[in-house]
Amino acid sequence: MLKALSTDRWDYGAAAHLLNRVGFGGPPSVITKLADAGPDEAVSALLDYERIPDPTPDPVWAKPDPEGVRRLRDEARNASQDERRKLYQEEMRVQLQRLMELRGWWLNRMANGPRPFQEKMVLFWHGHFATSFEKVRNAYYMWRQNELFRRLATGNWQELLAFAGKDPAMLIWLDQAESRRPHANENYARENMELFSLGIGNYTEKDVTEGARALTGWSLDRLNQQYVYRPFFHDNGVKTYLGQTGNFNGDDVIRIIVEQPASARFITAKLWNYFAGQPPSDELNNALAAVFRENGNNFKPLLRVMFRSEEFYDPVIVRNQVKSPVQWLVGAARALECELPPAIVCEGITRRMGQDLFAPPNVKGWDGGISWITTTTLLDRYNTAALLVQGMDIPEARLEAMQQMSPMAVNQAQARGKRVHVGGVDVKKILSPDELEDKDRVVAALQHRLLQSALKDDQAKALDDFLGKRSKLNDADIRAAIRLVMCTPEYQVT
Repeated sequence: MLKALSTDRWDYGAAAHLLNRVGFGGPPSVITKLADAGPDEAVSALLDYERIPDPTPDPVWAKPDPEGVRRLRDEARNASQDERRKLYQEEMRVQLQRLMELRGWWLNRMANGPRPFQEKMVLFWHGHFATSFEKVRNAYYMWRQNELFRRLATGNWQELLAFAGKDPAMLIWLDQAESRRPHANENYARENMELFSLGIGNYTEKDVTEGARALTGWSLDRLNQQYVYRPFFHDNGVKTYLGQTGNFNGDDVIRIIVEQPASARFITAKLWNYFAGQPPSDELNNALAAVFRENGNNFKPLLRVMFRSEEFYDPVIVRNQVKSPVQWLVGAARALECELPPAIVCEGITRRMGQDLFAPPNVKGWDGGISWITTTTLLDRYNTAALLVQGMDIPEARLEAMQQMSPMAVNQAQARGKRVHVGGVDVKKILSPDELEDKDRVVAALQHRLLQSALKDDQAKALDDFLGKRSKLNDADIRAAIRLVMCTPEYQVT
């Protein structure tokens, strides 16, 4: 049985740990508010996000467009081969432009939205049900899946599995939309059990075959851009699936999966690993799975117990998780109370760091952990710290060409002319007048804000040497100090 963390152990450090893991971190004022609230109210403030209005508008194009689909289809049908090629090239340019906007839209929800835990869960489900634009090739479908994860982020396991399987992006990604009797496609049936719901060793090859038969009929209405059940595609024969026999359909497949004890253990282990930064022991995971089962396979009661548990605040867990690129970027914006760069710039940042949203490397998603850190990606973190903190002037013409997704326009854009300043931290916003008056107080405040702990002695000395003997620092000195703290090993973990 999981034991609740004693209120005696709840302090600023514990509150910071909660906010860093359950959300994307934040400034000292937000952490202090959670620390003062106590553990129960702090957890509720993040988990019960439904109480908080979220006025974020959808992208203007995020809606079904049957007329547009029909028009493109008809134009392609009546076009020559060369005209058809140009039509599809232009359509892909539009889709890539929307994808770039979608990435910026989501990153800004994470960085500036009022529901950080909800967005952290959406990020988890995006990596869990890893689906890529590279094959889906439709930004509306990717947005729609993202919204599905937002709507069901902490809901019921069986409901989420069913809706995720019927999601248009998933139907395309794992070829379920093309599956029909008598030759059922096994891709989704296999990956659903292996990667989404049970794990290797908890099903057989026969279960894959029989599950694929049962799932026939789940299809996609491409004109109206929505799931459709096609009974004439469905295999109505008797199937034996995970030990049960009957004339099963796709909904039966999901129900039977969730009934398996292994299903609860599989998803609770993944959730613990995502938030705690390491796999749970068998004993701990059995306790988590028991809470999950006792609460009807609903996620929020499980997560509430998890984030109140002593185990979650164990010293081996705290500050021992490598930040993902998205966590690093969004967390920096929240901690420094600054705006993210334009969407096209953020898209390049996360891609170079190794986490290209809406384009995971494969159906398993991102490996995470220490794999986020390589010589190349670490250098990208250092360079991005300079961009965020000190800022950079970019030619306006080049930035506009980048946003238009036109490689030729980017190459032709003049480096002269009006420039746009991207990034840059307002030091007077994050440091009080008293702190600004003294170098030692500046350094202490930056450690408190960025690390919630002190630098190691050798790092503190190196920073002090860099800043020199002056007792008071100017804005450029302070920004340089922020960048140096962000380049320490301690800042790469949370």
